[in-house]
Amino acid sequence: MKSMHVLQKDLKDFLDKKVDFYNQTSFINNDPVFVPHQFLKKQDIEIMGFFAATFAWGQRKTIIQKSTELVERFNNEPHEFILHHSEDDLKQLLGFKHRTFNDTDLLYFVDFLQRHYKENDSLEDAFIPKTGFADMESSLIHFERYFSNHPHAPGRTQKHVATPARNSTCKRLNMFLRWMVRCDNKEVDFGLWKKIKPKDLICPIDVHVDRTARKLGLITRKQTDWKTAVELTENLRLLDPDDPVKYDFALFGLSIEKEIYEL
Repeated sequence: MKSMHVLQKDLKDFLDKKVDFYNQTSFINNDPVFVPHQFLKKQDIEIMGFFAATFAWGQRKTIIQKSTELVERFNNEPHEFILHHSEDDLKQLLGFKHRTFNDTDLLYFVDFLQRHYKENDSLEDAFIPKTGFADMESSLIHFERYFSNHPHAPGRTQKHVATPARNSTCKRLNMFLRWMVRCDNKEVDFGLWKKIKPKDLICPIDVHVDRTARKLGLITRKQTDWKTAVELTENLRLLDPDDPVKYDFALFGLSIEKEIYEL
């Protein structure tokens, strides 16, 4: 019978190889990260990364299509549109819809982003409490409160920005943060943000990651919630304490390809 140390090493070796395989630019075109990769300006990357991640439920093809439609409604210059649009310009956003996200939500997102970018150079600052970064949980709670703290915030829009305070896995925000924070030479994630470190990220959990992680014994909790995301990430930190969320590539890819792993 293999020792726990050997089993952990076997798992790390296996997942490291899968990370190398899936963390490649050849996979970008079929993933929502394709959307922010159409831009060079930092703020455009942040804005369309935020929207693409927000839309990230359902088929990836549809997510990319709806995000691309939004880019066109922004006149192909998201940051410029958000900062300098007129009331009349907002009419071209009416009628936008992706699943339960509609134009009421979109108009508030645009309003929030305009208010933020008038005072800040980067969306990263929205995730940093005034007391400074402590951990991802408090930063995500801070972001949701900052996003929703406006007298005209529609109640329906709150559901599109998750928070650990409601015990959500915060899958879409964690995916967005992975894109913005992780930095390697693979050119999939952007590594634009420096105040949050890769070691602090929480692994995004969707049905694919959840299924693979449970098969590999990286999740033991019965339910899938914020504590499950933390449990998974803590186990991934045993494999790589500096960059645990790189294993998102492997866990997601293994499920999509329906690979079966047996020690």
